[in-house]
Amino acid sequence: MAIKVRDYQVRLTRTKEERKQVRQLRYEVFCLEEGAGATEEQKNLGEEYDAYDTYADYMAVFHNNKIVGTYRIIDREAAEKMGGFYTENEFNLTKIKRVNGNIAEMSRACVNAEYRENGLVMRLLWAGLCEYVVKRKIAILFGVPSFVGTKPAKSAQAISYLYYNCLSPLHLRATVLKENIDPSIDPRMTQMNILPRVFVDEEEAKKQMTPLIKGYLRLGATFGRGVFIDKAFGTYDVFVMLQTKDIDKTYQKHFTGSENAFDDLKIKEGPLHVLAKIIMSPITGTAKTIRAFAELFMREDVDDIEYIDKDTEESENKED
Repeated sequence: MAIKVRDYQVRLTRTKEERKQVRQLRYEVFCLEEGAGATEEQKNLGEEYDAYDTYADYMAVFHNNKIVGTYRIIDREAAEKMGGFYTENEFNLTKIKRVNGNIAEMSRACVNAEYRENGLVMRLLWAGLCEYVVKRKIAILFGVPSFVGTKPAKSAQAISYLYYNCLSPLHLRATVLKENIDPSIDPRMTQMNILPRVFVDEEEAKKQMTPLIKGYLRLGATFGRGVFIDKAFGTYDVFVMLQTKDIDKTYQKHFTGSENAFDDLKIKEGPLHVLAKIIMSPITGTAKTIRAFAELFMREDVDDIEYIDKDTEESENKED
């Protein structure tokens, strides 16, 4: 199902041409704007990609037939085909991979520069991602949101705040792989407690965070331990995790499949709480569930939402 708001639409890409547009957008943002390294082949093609794109899904926001925002998603099945997740190059995921059920990695999130002041694009990406969660029955979402640069101290307030306030529970906590950083980087730079707790100011910390990281926090996400400095890509990364089904089963009774099942959805419970309720409901995977997600994340534009059923279409061909 595609979700449409006025002349914007979010859905998985379906053709090789659409997938090419995604990689072109990533090249514009990561390589041309942010200075990430690119091979000669990537420069000639004007595309950013790696080996993990082979079996990945691309969530994309379309505006006038142009892709203006995207997420790369790799679930457990795709990762097994590729020998692991991209994130495993930076963080130890042993604890998360033990979880029963499907898990999925979010990466390469970016929005066209002309659309960044329009929060609609990011909200649509989240709505599309939640549809994906429902259909693939994802238990945990995770990824490595980045700060531009190679000096974590520039974001000392933000990173220290995450360390003192937002670490994942120990039984699910990912940890940075110090041994995988460039040999020229001091391993001590991977520490998150850059500042003592007493010097951390929440307001200043939020100012230093990227819009994506602030969005994850609003959803109730938690963070792994450590910072990975990706010298080749020109970023320093933190690990983020969002549980989607760790909720008391008593909530299931509120969602029976009746036409009024979602009438009382309220943001006041917190987006993650509502997200978990929906996933645990008996009607998981139905059109009504997708509508509930869309209304949760697109509440500012709820009157303009349209739903386009494309479930019967063949899924796109991935790269060879």
